[in-house]
Amino acid sequence: MNPRKKLWIGTSWKMNKLRADALGFAKALRASPASRISNIQTFVIPPLPYVTDIASALAGSGVVVGAQNMHWADSGAWTGEVSAPMLLDCGVGLVELGHSERRNHFGETDETVGRKVAAAVKHGLTAIVCIGDSRSEYEAGATSSVLERQVHYALQGVGRAAVGKVILAYEPVWSIGEGGIPADPDFASDQHRRLKQLTANITSEPLPILYGGSVNSTNCIEMAERAHIDGLFIGRAAWDVEGFIRIVDMVSKSQR
Repeated sequence: MNPRKKLWIGTSWKMNKLRADALGFAKALRASPASRISNIQTFVIPPLPYVTDIASALAGSGVVVGAQNMHWADSGAWTGEVSAPMLLDCGVGLVELGHSERRNHFGETDETVGRKVAAAVKHGLTAIVCIGDSRSEYEAGATSSVLERQVHYALQGVGRAAVGKVILAYEPVWSIGEGGIPADPDFASDQHRRLKQLTANITSEPLPILYGGSVNSTNCIEMAERAHIDGLFIGRAAWDVEGFIRIVDMVSKSQR
């Protein structure tokens, strides 16, 4: 157990929930102690059509609201995209970048992730940058080198400006989604340790690193207690508000 840290715990809803469901989640979370626990920073990342609604519903609650993606340009002929100034105008304080689904299905590259990170930092958004290894890379023992490459690209345009504005989320591609297998906590913590050393070399301070990949109420405490894991990025186990609140409460109590 590492009581020194204030952990980040949050969830991205991906392409799930309609407005009524999203607002019901936000209202229930706001009314719960989980929205104001001193040793946990909670965050929620709804689908883009609802970010303004959810940001308004959670304003002043202590819960940070994020967006699932953004473009690197401030404006322009980028049909279907949104910019950092637009997200700020919606009340968003955080943006998720580089998720493996964006990389695998929508052609996002290490280079474009880096450009988006630079834009987020420039505009004062907190960027949660997702990094991860595929099953074949993991089985080949290439996890560390893959993560190192992704981190170098993500931070190349920000350097020391990343401190306080960039959070990494290690999400093994083989561990996320339905049927995913959680990483061994010691393996995950060792990757986080390596990444902290790497980010300290790039930015002058180690950046916070969350673990995401089949996190649930069974393994959340074991993951959060590892010294090099600074929080949890939860998937479907937190898509109902009761599940999210339960995990936040469990981890908070374990850290006291």
